[in-house]
Amino acid sequence: MAKTQLNVRVDEATAEAARERALQRGVSVNRYIEELVLRDAGEAGQTFVEAASDFMKQYERVFAEEFGRGAAGPGRGAAGGREGHPGKK
Repeated sequence: MAKTQLNVRVDEATAEAARERALQRGVSVNRYIEELVLRDAGEAGQTFVEAASDFMKQYERVFAEEFGRGAAGPGRGAAGGREGHPGKK
């Protein structure tokens, strides 16, 4: 992958902290910053997925009532039951 140069300005204390952390990890400051950004981007994506999952759990009953089936798809009743599956409630 092609690399792009990115120039940033930070105060000396932040620059020194970045140098120290990179040294502790045995990577360059460039690699350290790149890893921080990638981790942050990944966390944002994970946060979105978790929020969407929580939303669906909270509103599953509303969707089931509106669309006449459970969130798991066809074959489930409006209350999210397991009719048609012997021994399961």
